Amino acid sequence: MYNHSRWKLKRLSAVLAVVCLLVLFDQWTKGLAVSCLKGREPFVLVKGILELLYVENTGAAFGMLKGMHGFFYVIGIGVTLGALFALNRMPSGRRYLPLYGVTSMIIAGAIGNLIDRMKQSYVVDFIYFKPIDFPVFNVADIYITCGCLLLVLLFLFYYKEDELQFL
Repeated sequence: MYNHSRWKLKRLSAVLAVVCLLVLFDQWTKGLAVSCLKGREPFVLVKGILELLYVENTGAAFGMLKGMHGFFYVIGIGVTLGALFALNRMPSGRRYLPLYGVTSMIIAGAIGNLIDRMKQSYVVDFIYFKPIDFPVFNVADIYITCGCLLLVLLFLFYYKEDELQFL
C-alpha cells in the first residue's frame, strides 16, 4: 500500500510539473503575441502558409459562441476536473505513461485558455494557417488538439478495452 501511495504522489507531482511548464510556455507565447503583434500587420513566417496574427477571441473556433463566458468557464473547469479525476484513478506502470502525457497536455491547454478568459474575457490567438483559412489559434489550442488526437489514437490502437476499466 505504501508503495502504491508513493507512486501515485510521484506521478501526480510529475503531471503537475508538466502542466505548470506547459501553461507557463503558453502564457509566455501569448505575452509575446501581445507585445510584438498587437496593433501591427501579421508577421509572415512562410509566405502564403503560416503567419503570426494577433486576435482577441471571445468565442470558440471560427468565432462560434462569442461572448458566452460562463459556458467557457464551465467547459474549462469541467475538462480540468474530469482529467484530474481520470488521472487519480489511472493505474500505475509504464504502460500508462502515454496516457499521463496526453492528459497533461489537455489539462494545460484548458487551464491556459481559462487563465486568459478569467483575466481579460478573451483568449489571445496568434497562429494563422493561411492555406485553408483555418481559425487563428494559440499554443493552448495546440495542446488540446494534439492531446485529444493522441488520446483517440491511444484508445484505438494502444490500449485494450480491459485496460481502460478504471475510467
